[in-house]
Amino acid sequence: MRRLLAAVSTVLAVASFAPVAPAQTIRAVMDSDVKIIDPIWSGAYVTRSYGYMVYDTLFSMDAAFQIRPQMVDTWKTSEDGLTWTFTLRDGLEWHDGQPVTAEDCVASLKRWSARDSMGQKLASYLSEYKVVDGKTFQIVLKQRFGPMLAALGKPSVVVPFMMPKRVAETDPFKQIDEATGSGPFILKRDEWKPGEKIVFVKNPKYKPRAEPPSGLAGGKTVLVDRVEWIWIPDPETQVNALINGEVDWLQAVNFDHLPVVEKAKGIRLLQGTSWNQLTFRPNWLQPPLNDQKVRQAIAYALSQEDFLQANIGNSQFYRTCKAMFTCDSPFASTAGTDGLIEGNVEKAKALLAEAKYDGTPIVMPQPTDLGVMKNIPAVAKAQLEKVGIKVDIQPMDWQSMVSRLVSKKGPPSEGGWNAYGTSWSQLDILDPLMTPLLVATCEKARSGWPCDAELETLRDRFTQATTEAEKKAAAAAVQTRALQVVTHIPLGEWRGFGAARDAIVTLSPLPPVMVFWGAAKK
Repeated sequence: MRRLLAAVSTVLAVASFAPVAPAQTIRAVMDSDVKIIDPIWSGAYVTRSYGYMVYDTLFSMDAAFQIRPQMVDTWKTSEDGLTWTFTLRDGLEWHDGQPVTAEDCVASLKRWSARDSMGQKLASYLSEYKVVDGKTFQIVLKQRFGPMLAALGKPSVVVPFMMPKRVAETDPFKQIDEATGSGPFILKRDEWKPGEKIVFVKNPKYKPRAEPPSGLAGGKTVLVDRVEWIWIPDPETQVNALINGEVDWLQAVNFDHLPVVEKAKGIRLLQGTSWNQLTFRPNWLQPPLNDQKVRQAIAYALSQEDFLQANIGNSQFYRTCKAMFTCDSPFASTAGTDGLIEGNVEKAKALLAEAKYDGTPIVMPQPTDLGVMKNIPAVAKAQLEKVGIKVDIQPMDWQSMVSRLVSKKGPPSEGGWNAYGTSWSQLDILDPLMTPLLVATCEKARSGWPCDAELETLRDRFTQATTEAEKKAAAAAVQTRALQVVTHIPLGEWRGFGAARDAIVTLSPLPPVMVFWGAAKK
């Protein structure tokens, strides 16, 4: 495996200098099939990746987690911090040939803010949008909103992608079925076959920024004529297709298949540059986890290493980390974590005694078709039963589990649930506003439905912070409160691998989302 890591480092170091042939077609396998093409309506990662192909954003996040302008040319803020003025850069055009206007952007922001937790917080501070001229608009606030650029440059679900006004005015709770964007690729709607493939072609009128690409920011220069996402549901079949040259690039390689890919001729592994966080999410609406002391007992009883070993396996690819906003990120902190997630059996038992836990089982759905998290329920069961908490694991496929998790109806014994394990991309959990699991607005919150006015007040304090020191202090306070009331429990972090044939040249370092600008075939 040392050879594997050395090879990855060498390839990434030289990839951007490799000679490239004239543009042609890249065939890739993504982590899922594309079923929905509305990246505002859907939170699916593959739909987000689709969005980066077809649409563009006002701002984007670079490799150092800094927000950079994308569609925006210039911007300024009034002295009181209440009026933000944005001017679009020249040459922006929709796929249908119409110019991108300030009105398009305002309509897009309104639709996005109705669906996204960070957008909803921004909307609560909003006084009005003002269209100044064809390329300039203003966001006028009732009070300061510190993370304005972070909101407009949000890198993952739900991304504030810009759409034509006529499309963006669609009810945000109704899916759009149109694909007119201003991004570097155009969807070939006539070749899209759900369950088989989706096809994109180069947008010949797209004008990249002049800066070099970094993360999801900078110049989006397209070097191929065509990109095909081929859907192959079986991981082993995916690997065989790559080895046989039937596809060029896999977004993700199952950890069990890494040795096979490493030995294959003409194939290289691509290690992800961003981390992912395994997470335990309790349901506040159903007993026994409607009791804070029972949730706290779980936070003391669980231990990260066992989850990482069972789901990832190789310690080279994971790390223990209690930071809710992930380690090595701008708001990484150990605030409020003392003694938690360390398998403290005695403390957990004491809290259960205080709560008078009566032995009611905790129902945990298990996603049998997602290897990176299917073992979370089994590890939780083993650890929680040590402290006297009963766990009922109910296996099902991921889509069935997703449908179950959004339902508030019925006790767990009648089709409900008490807790689930999942995995989040680092891009979605970098700060107190971006992290969906921290929204504590009761039944308006995400599945799990935490309800805590103090936590919401602390999240507001983060939005009003103006200096980096204030932001970090506010983020630490949010984390401390979230762990106290137990909105969710971080179970450690992992990084995955993709794989590509040697003929494929990729950006280096790899962006945190699998994008195809800067990619080519030798």
